[in-house]
Amino acid sequence: RPALGEVKGKRLVHLQCHFGLDTIAWARLGAAATGVDFAPRAIAAARDLAGRAGLPVRFVEAELYAAPEVIGEQFDIVYTSGSALCWLPDIRGWAAVVGRLLEPGGIFYIREAHPVLWSLEDERTDRQLVIGLAYFETASPQRWAGAPAWDQARAGPARPHYVWQHGLGEVVTSLIEAGLTIQWLREHRTCLWQALPFMVQDEAGWWRLPERSERLPLMYSIRACKS
Repeated sequence: RPALGEVKGKRLVHLQCHFGLDTIAWARLGAAATGVDFAPRAIAAARDLAGRAGLPVRFVEAELYAAPEVIGEQFDIVYTSGSALCWLPDIRGWAAVVGRLLEPGGIFYIREAHPVLWSLEDERTDRQLVIGLAYFETASPQRWAGAPAWDQARAGPARPHYVWQHGLGEVVTSLIEAGLTIQWLREHRTCLWQALPFMVQDEAGWWRLPERSERLPLMYSIRACKS
């Protein structure tokens, strides 16, 4: 909210909205909110939640790279948050989508897991921060045998999932190449979830290292505008 300021009456699109909790929250603040996701079950759940909340939120089923064609309009704000970019193979294609969806003068905001965090060996319990995975974007995804944290309650055996890494410079440069001007880039010492087994939760609900938090950026946020 502090990053975007007053959103009442503004047209906002939330990319990779999953089942729409953030989208609905922006609508509750007065934005004309649209959520986009490629998963039919997620979109159905989002529409149900919005209906029960009594909020006029639009949810569109579309694969991200096809979103500009499917939606066919531009917005005052393009928003994404959480852990979204790791599911995308092409960061430049993603940035081009952001640029196409923004009106001239519009604002883009992202809060995302830091690529340094993604490069760590995340199953260690000895509190050592060891880089053992890719930092930069690769042609092939990384394969994880277990379910993502948000999917661990699913009945039956865990299905493997695949993620792509994108370095911070790659993300920033792709946005610039898409015609956006970076207004600020901030790195954060807290995380939305327990990304490492020895992280602790603070009073505000954020997860952080138990000591010496200056060692590691856990998330970053970018605000950019389109001329």
